Amino acid sequence: MKIQINTDRNISGSEKMNSEMTELISDSLDRFSERITRIEVHLSDENSKKKGQNDIKCMIEARLKGKDPLAVSNRSDSLEHAVNGALDKLTSLLNTVVEKSKNY
Repeated sequence: MKIQINTDRNISGSEKMNSEMTELISDSLDRFSERITRIEVHLSDENSKKKGQNDIKCMIEARLKGKDPLAVSNRSDSLEHAVNGALDKLTSLLNTVVEKSKNY
């Protein structure tokens, strides 16, 4: 499973952040790793330097073998909460997709 982290110009994507984020995503999606070929994460701060409510957005796209890509997004006041919320949504969606594919 290849993981790619993308940030907008308002979020600095340090090597440490990329490493921590990759580890978090790998751990969270480990049970689906046989089915996932690629994960793309897009992080953005929509209000730039201004403070705002729910202005950090995390969009995660998962590409599954033999399936159309799945995408989820989550907004929060912090990068950590935005990522964790998007991972929760993606995990739930992947559970649903995997269960449905078992029935066919």
